[in-house]
Amino acid sequence: MQDQLIEFWDLVTDVWQTGVAGTDFGSVLIALGILAFFLVLRGLFTKFLLGTMRRLARKSETEIDDTIFDALQGPVRFIPVILGFFFALDFINLSNDHEDKAGLFIRTLVVFDIFWALYLITGPLSNAIRSLENLLTREMLDWLVSFLHIAVVFIGAAAILEIWGIQVGPILAGLGLFGVAVALGAQDLFKNLIAGILVIAEKRMRVGDWIMVDGIVEGTVEHIGFGSTHVRRFDKAPVYVPNAKLADNAVTNFSEMSHRRIKWIIGVEYGTTVDQLRQIRDEIEDYILNTEDFAAPSDVATFVRIDSFNDSSIDILLYCFTKTTNWGEWLKVKEKLAYKVKEIVERAGTAFAFPSRSLYVESVPGEAPEVFVPPRAKSE
Repeated sequence: MQDQLIEFWDLVTDVWQTGVAGTDFGSVLIALGILAFFLVLRGLFTKFLLGTMRRLARKSETEIDDTIFDALQGPVRFIPVILGFFFALDFINLSNDHEDKAGLFIRTLVVFDIFWALYLITGPLSNAIRSLENLLTREMLDWLVSFLHIAVVFIGAAAILEIWGIQVGPILAGLGLFGVAVALGAQDLFKNLIAGILVIAEKRMRVGDWIMVDGIVEGTVEHIGFGSTHVRRFDKAPVYVPNAKLADNAVTNFSEMSHRRIKWIIGVEYGTTVDQLRQIRDEIEDYILNTEDFAAPSDVATFVRIDSFNDSSIDILLYCFTKTTNWGEWLKVKEKLAYKVKEIVERAGTAFAFPSRSLYVESVPGEAPEVFVPPRAKSE
């Protein structure tokens, strides 16, 4: 029994000394303690150092440093973790092979932290160049930020692969051949991508604009993506329109209107006299010219004219523009104009015409004698 206990103790001692990857468990536990120490230091580092830097950033006049600092909190908090792994692995006496892998692991963490910071910093930097929005448009800047995000992720992944000895060149060559095959079957995808670039470059629309594409959609633009544009209809239903549809079809952008048009044909009865017609026309024109809701004739075309003799009415053309482009306000202005037109027509002593048809009879049948029809002879 005693010999067996001694043998078991020798086994435990051998396992303790052999440990993990040739490192005794004592060193492993100390390394874990070092890592735990730096994790605790991470909390103190965040509380004191980052707090001090945040207060200094808020004292500056610009907001760019505040947004950059807020974006970099994650990568900065990750630095003590990298240091913990570095000192913990350095304390352990690893073999040459495992030591090389440990070094590659630390390099991977450093590269990951750097590109993580670059990925997060592109957002605040895009806000800093909003002054170029008039030149590039906000949608183009959003596309640029998305492209930078993709580029940072791609370059960061390539750098990590290079660290582990994986050549990126052959992978890219293989992807190139694969891309040719995919491109043949994804022509619509690339067509929509190019169309989206053209739509943004030509400033056909922007986020928040009210647009109408005949036979396709009418609503408010919420997002212009790489392949499609998200339009919210007025019934709140979302519509995802391929960018090629927006590039190939006529797009009416109502948000770019300077004025809103009112075009009416007002039909009055044929019994209306010339003086009544003049009174109606003059009073409607006077109302439009002297009301602040309507644009001046020097800015836009404005007409109130006797237009035509219709089948059952004398038509007056009313053509004017409101100053407001807001749909709700425009409806109110149009409503007040309708009340005024009805009041003017009634005050003139005439009325609005409605579709009717007159039947003219040249003669009415009189009391002519009946035609005598002799009876038929009976057959014998």
